Amino acid sequence: MEVKILDAENKETGKQKLPAQFNTQIRPDMIKQAVETIQANNRQQYGADPRAGQRASANLSRRRRDYKGSYGKGISRVPRKTMVRRGMQMIWVGAFAPGTVGGRKAHPPRAEKIFAKRINDKERKLAIRSALAATMNKEIVAQRGHKIPTQYPFILDNTFEELAKTKDLQTAFEKLGLQAELTRGSKQKVRAGKGKTRGRKYKKATGPLLVVSKNCKTIKAAENIPGVNIVQINNINAEDLAPGTHCGRLTLFTHAAIQKLEKEKLFM
Repeated sequence: MEVKILDAENKETGKQKLPAQFNTQIRPDMIKQAVETIQANNRQQYGADPRAGQRASANLSRRRRDYKGSYGKGISRVPRKTMVRRGMQMIWVGAFAPGTVGGRKAHPPRAEKIFAKRINDKERKLAIRSALAATMNKEIVAQRGHKIPTQYPFILDNTFEELAKTKDLQTAFEKLGLQAELTRGSKQKVRAGKGKTRGRKYKKATGPLLVVSKNCKTIKAAENIPGVNIVQINNINAEDLAPGTHCGRLTLFTHAAIQKLEKEKLFM
């Protein structure tokens, strides 16, 4: 497959034949497995305090003549704690047991649980190649919800790696026909459900991904554009190309990044 190379003024400067990585069969199952592995390995361990709900003195004797015992009181044998004492008479409430108010949880989350997953290296590389192929399929990219320009897919000229200002990069994107996509990525909406009270109030659409060949000035310039992510070609992974396990992200490669992908035979 041969695609156009466009500069910051939306003018064609040449054509480039895509390397073999883009000819891989699109495998949604492999992409999903690779993305879920990345997400699982990024999870932070969490759990309840092992003594949570068990700090009360809740041991009652069941023997006949023991002080502070429940023998002969006509109550169930639920663990209890003493609230009031009048002489030898105790007034209790249920405690400690999972079915009681203020008691422990029956099966709380445990910090020692291991969330990590593993994936074979060949499967990981296959997932990346498959996700790369999906980025050049116009129908799959549009189906994912991106507002794609008419000339997509295309490759960016190497001058994009020299843009040091956010304003210049945003202007270049607008000239390429990405204005609707940038607007889509900048909108926020309030999340439905309880997540809005847990530090996840707003949701944003995932915008375009810019892939460069090296650590350049553009990486700093792209940080302030909402929805836009930027990554070096040798550091790319399946989650960058298929956020949420859904392949077909609108991805813009620089010409140098494509050449590096082909020359170094990355992910093969």
